[in-house]
Amino acid sequence: MKTLLLAIILLISNLIFSQNVTNVEDKQPEEKYDNVLVKKLYSDTKASYFIIWIKKDVSSHKHATHTESIIVIEGTGLMTVGDKTFDIKKGDYFVIPENTYHALKVTSKEPIKVISTQTPEFLGKDRIFEHPKK
Repeated sequence: MKTLLLAIILLISNLIFSQNVTNVEDKQPEEKYDNVLVKKLYSDTKASYFIIWIKKDVSSHKHATHTESIIVIEGTGLMTVGDKTFDIKKGDYFVIPENTYHALKVTSKEPIKVISTQTPEFLGKDRIFEHPKK
């Protein structure tokens, strides 16, 4: 009985504390999308992690209470953060401070794919567009 109980405890703790490994380079969209597709990789109260595919562009917007960091996995683009505009490509990493407008224009034929980390947890309610659509 003790052996069975120990095996169950080990199994449960392994399930609770084990890490899920995702190869983001191989990850592809699982559905059709027009311009932007966002998939949550993980989230807790301290941070949210997303993989994002963008075909064309992202309109200028900011997050009033979130810092966002980006790692480019595929594709190229022209990124604007605040008053700076720069080219981005595979392997690039940059940070978007909270309350800073940012926008993207994809320059590659294929969609750009990025990993976005938002701190603290992002629940989708902190996106403020510079020029809201009417």
